Amino acid sequence: MKDDKKSKLKIIALERVKILLEEASEIFDEDKKLANSYVKKAKKIAMKVNLKIPSYLKRKFCKHCDSFLVPGKNLRVRTKNSKVVYYCLDCKKFSRYNLNTKKSE
Repeated sequence: MKDDKKSKLKIIALERVKILLEEASEIFDEDKKLANSYVKKAKKIAMKVNLKIPSYLKRKFCKHCDSFLVPGKNLRVRTKNSKVVYYCLDCKKFSRYNLNTKKSE
């Protein structure tokens, strides 16, 4: 019973996080502060229910300053040594992610 309730809460929280990040991407050009506040709300919701945010959503915001990242506006994307490097232009910090390179046989 208790685990069933927790899993339902996590599903609802994930949907809310997706909606907030989608709204942040739509409103980023008009109001950057509002987009960043949406990111902070999404992270707070995920932390409240102990939800692991999927990696494709995690890469949409800076893990250091919680700002929504848009390539060309406040994000520089480079590849180096089979890694993708995200450089946040707001806080001047970077994050490295592995580049999935699978050899086709």
